[in-house]
Amino acid sequence: MTDPATPSAQPPSPVRIEGPWTHRDVAANGARFHVAELGEGPLVLLLHGFPQFWWAWRHQLVALADAGFRAVAMDLRGVGGSDRTPRGYDPANLALDITGVVRSLGEHDAALVGHDLGGYLAWTAAVMRPKLVRRLAVSSMPHPRRWRSAMLSDVRQTAAGSSVWGFQRPWLPERQLVADDGALVGRLIRDWSGPRIDAFPDPVVDAYQRAMCIPSTAHCSIEPYRWMVRSLARPDGFQFNRRMKRPVRVPTLHLHGSLDPIMRTRSAAGSGQYVEAPYRWRLFDGVGHFPHEEDPVAFSTELVNWLKDPEPDR
Repeated sequence: MTDPATPSAQPPSPVRIEGPWTHRDVAANGARFHVAELGEGPLVLLLHGFPQFWWAWRHQLVALADAGFRAVAMDLRGVGGSDRTPRGYDPANLALDITGVVRSLGEHDAALVGHDLGGYLAWTAAVMRPKLVRRLAVSSMPHPRRWRSAMLSDVRQTAAGSSVWGFQRPWLPERQLVADDGALVGRLIRDWSGPRIDAFPDPVVDAYQRAMCIPSTAHCSIEPYRWMVRSLARPDGFQFNRRMKRPVRVPTLHLHGSLDPIMRTRSAAGSGQYVEAPYRWRLFDGVGHFPHEEDPVAFSTELVNWLKDPEPDR
């Protein structure tokens, strides 16, 4: 599938890539956030993962807008065109960023769609601010309590998540991410994806590498993962884990690639126990960690059909 927008060799901005969408900044939770917006209708807020930025959702922005939704993809704190603050990278604060953006966009609620770290934060926001979350769709990330359990008790998941453990080293991960113009970013994306060779052509990978090389981005990108591991034995981590015992009470769509090498299907699949609402599990065969980019047509079709389904528990 051809990208709806492909960055030129030297774009005016490594983040504000041109396309049918509109770029703007919104203020929320004491920071400024860059968003790309397309379409009119009920708000669907798209949350990217690592090592990416809003542009990961370029296919879904178009598909959702065509389906009658107001699609908005935001850059998380510290990434892309959003503010790089010295602190505030714990999941509770990052979730408040997300719900604050919903309010700043002038909406009473939103359907949250999150991938990887964005999925972790979408789960969190649905628990912390349930009135602002209309529906929840998560890709390639289990519920935070399920993630914690799998990382601590499943030897295979512990091994699969080796990159997260590697982020705990001081300064070295940041240097590695920006070395050779962000070459490691490209290797991670291709290593974590499935066998489709056309999913990440060179211009796409180059865009992610350029965005990671914006000063301070590498450090800010991995700070949330440092918190996730270092808090496992700290009071703030125990408090967050207890807080996440509260069930998700909005319809939830859980999407996962069968070949995801860093988040095992078994780890993600147990998340339904934390949802007291219609819960739908969808496994994409032959797809790795990035189903929204590896098979954008199937992913977008599944998402749009679910968002439009008045009875999502069927």
